[in-house]
Amino acid sequence: MTTRLFAVWAIVTALVLGGCATTQPTASQNDIDTLAYAIQSLGPDVDPVEARTAATISYTYSQQLKQDWNVTDSAIIHNAKVINGFRERGLCNDWAEAMTKRLRQEDFRTLDIHWATSPPTQFRIIHHSALISAEGDSMYDGIILDPWRASGALTWAPVQEDTKYNWRPRLEVRQELLNGELPL
Repeated sequence: MTTRLFAVWAIVTALVLGGCATTQPTASQNDIDTLAYAIQSLGPDVDPVEARTAATISYTYSQQLKQDWNVTDSAIIHNAKVINGFRERGLCNDWAEAMTKRLRQEDFRTLDIHWATSPPTQFRIIHHSALISAEGDSMYDGIILDPWRASGALTWAPVQEDTKYNWRPRLEVRQELLNGELPL
C-alpha cells in the first residue's frame, strides 16, 4: 500500500512539475518584424533601422539571458530557485536591468529606454520590466518588453494595453514604497 501511494504521489508530482516547465523560446523573423513595426509606429520620427535593431535585440537577448541564467521553469518557480540560492539571476528586476542596459548600449537617437515598475497590490507582488518609447515621449506611450513573464520568451504590448500590470516610472514607485504609501 505504501509503495502504491508513493507511486501515485510521484506521478502526480511529475505531472504538476511538468506543467510548470518551459520550452526553449524561439523568435521567428515574423515576430521580430511585427515588433519592429510596432516600435516604428511609436512616432513619425522613429528610425526604421533603430526600430528593427531594438526588436531584434529584445527577442535575441531575452533568449540569451534565458540560457545564461539557466531558466528551465515558469517565472514563479524560477523566482523560488533564485530566492533559495539555486540560481543566481532571473527575477523580474534582473530581466529589467539587463534589458534596459543592453538596449541603452545602442545609443538610439529616436528611441528612449525606460525601466517600468508595476507596484505591489494586495494580490500581486511588484513587477519590473524594460520599456521602449519614441524619443522624448512618456513611457505611457511606449511598449513593454517583458521577458520574465514567459520565462525568456518575450512578451510585449503597448503599455496602455497591458492591463495585467499597472506600469509606472520605477523611481516614482520606489519613492512611494520608501514613504510607506504602498503595501509590501
